[in-house]
Amino acid sequence: MKKLDEVLENRESNYLMPFFWQHGEEEGVLREYMKKINESGIKAVCVESRPHPDFLGPKWWEDLDVIMDEARKRDMKVWILDDSHFPTGYANGKIKKDYPNLQKLFLKIHQQDFAGPYKDAGIIVKWAANGSRDAVMSVGVEKSKKETSKFSLEDKIIGVIAAKIINSDEIDPDTLCDISDNLMNGVVYFDIPEGDWRIFTIVQTFNGGEESTEGYLNPIDPRGTQVLIDTVYEAHLNRYKEDFGTTIAGFFSDEPRFGNVKGPNASIGRFDMVLPWREDLVEILQKNISEDVVKYLPLLWVNGKSKENKIRYLYMDIITKLYSENFTQRLGKWCRAHNVEYIGHVIEDNNAHARLGYGAGHFYRSLWEQDMSGLDVVLHQILPGMDKGYFKSCTSSGWDGEFFHYALAKMGASLGHMDEKKKGRTMCEVFGAYGWGEGLKLMKWITDHMLVRGVNYFVPHAFSPKEFPDLDCPPHFYAHGKNPQFRYMKILNDYTNKISHLLTDGIHVAPVAVLYHGEAEWSGEYMLLQKPTKELMQSQIDFDIVPTDILMSSEIKDKKLIINNESFSGLVVPYSESLPKKLIEKLLVYLEDGFKVYFIDDLPKGSSEGINIDKELRKLQEVENCKVIGLDNLVTDLKNSDIYDIQVYDQQPYLRYYHYTHQDGDVFMFFNEHPYHSINTVVEVPLHLDAYVYDAFENKVLNINLERTQKGSKFKLNLEKYESKIIIFSKNITASIESIITDKQQIDIQEISGEWKISLSTSEKYPEFETTTVIDQLVNLAAPNLYPDFSGTVRYEIDFNISKNFENAFIFIKDAYEIVNISVNGCHVGSKICPPYNFEVSNCLRTGSNNLVIDVTNTLEKEQKDFFSQYLIHEPTGITGSVNLVLY
Repeated sequence: MKKLDEVLENRESNYLMPFFWQHGEEEGVLREYMKKINESGIKAVCVESRPHPDFLGPKWWEDLDVIMDEARKRDMKVWILDDSHFPTGYANGKIKKDYPNLQKLFLKIHQQDFAGPYKDAGIIVKWAANGSRDAVMSVGVEKSKKETSKFSLEDKIIGVIAAKIINSDEIDPDTLCDISDNLMNGVVYFDIPEGDWRIFTIVQTFNGGEESTEGYLNPIDPRGTQVLIDTVYEAHLNRYKEDFGTTIAGFFSDEPRFGNVKGPNASIGRFDMVLPWREDLVEILQKNISEDVVKYLPLLWVNGKSKENKIRYLYMDIITKLYSENFTQRLGKWCRAHNVEYIGHVIEDNNAHARLGYGAGHFYRSLWEQDMSGLDVVLHQILPGMDKGYFKSCTSSGWDGEFFHYALAKMGASLGHMDEKKKGRTMCEVFGAYGWGEGLKLMKWITDHMLVRGVNYFVPHAFSPKEFPDLDCPPHFYAHGKNPQFRYMKILNDYTNKISHLLTDGIHVAPVAVLYHGEAEWSGEYMLLQKPTKELMQSQIDFDIVPTDILMSSEIKDKKLIINNESFSGLVVPYSESLPKKLIEKLLVYLEDGFKVYFIDDLPKGSSEGINIDKELRKLQEVENCKVIGLDNLVTDLKNSDIYDIQVYDQQPYLRYYHYTHQDGDVFMFFNEHPYHSINTVVEVPLHLDAYVYDAFENKVLNINLERTQKGSKFKLNLEKYESKIIIFSKNITASIESIITDKQQIDIQEISGEWKISLSTSEKYPEFETTTVIDQLVNLAAPNLYPDFSGTVRYEIDFNISKNFENAFIFIKDAYEIVNISVNGCHVGSKICPPYNFEVSNCLRTGSNNLVIDVTNTLEKEQKDFFSQYLIHEPTGITGSVNLVLY
């Protein structure tokens, strides 16, 4: 198998490009860091300017010249974060300074309630606009004709609308009337009818929005994006044109957004906020609606007997397309025209991906024109075991663990699978701002969490050359030699590159597609997509999350949905009060072609566009392959319909798997995601091929016992906590094969105990140790009465006797914190960065007395006790379990 041969021969590609933060350090420091990054198994960096004092100035070019020189010498790639700091969109201050008219523009609403009847009422509305005396009255499609030639940051009144009140949160949409023509000198004149009435003044404004992105470009206006290109992209092209497409790989956008409000909860119509806007948006909206659109603008904020769904869907559909066309597409097009790539991610946190505010409105549209799919997990967003809902962390609202564990990475990987230009590539920014308590053990867990969901490129966060300790979002991987775990980081990096290589350039195999819920959220009540994906993932039914846009351009072949060479046997639709009419019509075509569609809980009640679809809904009720099913019954029905890939013989809610196929073989990744418990089960896969286990840490191939079945092949799967396994099915395995431990018969187990000599060494002093004490029991050395503040390496040394056969001998260490390196009789055996801590020692043992040395390295959290580490468990130091010699 070609991919396997490449990793066994250490010819895998590079899949790592860590952030390399710039603060204006001296040349020697930058060169040292590039050397350390390269030596740790990494062949690319993403240069982040966020802390740099002189972005695009002389010092910036001086520093980047050094980095480029080192990258050329070391055959490394350089990515460039595309602004002076995150989030992208500041254009190094150029927008605010020179193009204030291209700043984020908003639409706001001003509301006043009055009782009628009252004839000849005059209502003061000038206070809705910040420049009330000079406010420009611009109504409907005529607005652009009445603009003043001189730019002004003053507010503009778009329209004044009246409607009868049903209750405090709802108006009667049939009573909406545009009274803008009655506005004179800041007063609107209106004969208030019988009842309670509300006056809405709709205002275009540059004021409001997220404070931290004030002065940022308007992402739906192409002129602002062009300023970013001219300021940042062109400046780097002018200096490094010969490196574009060689040493310079591309540009990275970090968390661009609408920024109309702070936070992830900006769901249209459910959150009080100004809305993203641009000068001609009334005209654009008007082209998509037969009635006067200005009259319906209040329904973007207030409810109106469900008629609000139509205008909200129309507005969100348009602005998310404008974002894609005028921001992402323009940047991607420029990069590809200059032989580099465009990557990055938006904020998806706590379901922001289909919303405004932190979000860009629609995850798939916002990233469609990038060359890789992208996401990030920082600030403790995924943690072992924290997958059950919201949990408290370093944000005031906490994190939605269910979203981060069961939706986020699958959204990113799904886009990587479905968009041909991305070539199956999905990037994730990882590890940042977890604190010094995050060691390589947790990093390996996070890496496996991503790999087993289809993420195959990584931006580790971060290398910081600032003087230690840098308080900015630790951990930092080298930390001027202060990080005791850095010398082992190459183990994780090599592992990541090898597994990523196996999971690239092929095709993902998944039986189910799940509809992305974005459009449903814009147009009524809806179910978060992670509700059904959690059921599927915990039952080992894999899936991709598919947006309406992609479904509209896809077809059914042999009763399967085909998307970019992937095929799906069924589509799951999370509950949606409304869906686009075009999608309902497309699903009916799918159903008539024999494809199965599962609606969770109920069919839609109407269309997102407000168009009557009673006929289509009746057809859905009549079609055989259309099922309405409760969430609890989804998995059972899918399995009864043979819509699954692998079969697990008992309930294993924390077993994750990923199936990836190449022309010459299939790769299965299995991962135990539970933080404490092991998994012992039986798995059946639908293949009749020889199978082997690939050990990426040891870079070798092992045998596995298979039992042939009618449907495929069955095998035992045993995974300790933090453990993953790669199983390869292929006819073309040419590597030498070793037998796996579980295939051997255990003949003896001997606990190694007695007096342990304990020595300590800090990162800077290693490998010099200072003997401190002797203990006869293995205990937590971070206990208050021992070494609670020690960060570094603990050395355990003991002599033990052996008289039996040791042809197949292993040392098993239980509960160590956290990196373990062992030697026997002066022979270095190996290092493990996470459980299980099992080491083959057959070649090092001798009859009689043997000397065992175990080095256990913890994190810098014990010494630093930094702010971010408070949200991680303060783990023990050293070995707290048993050390056993097992003979086979």
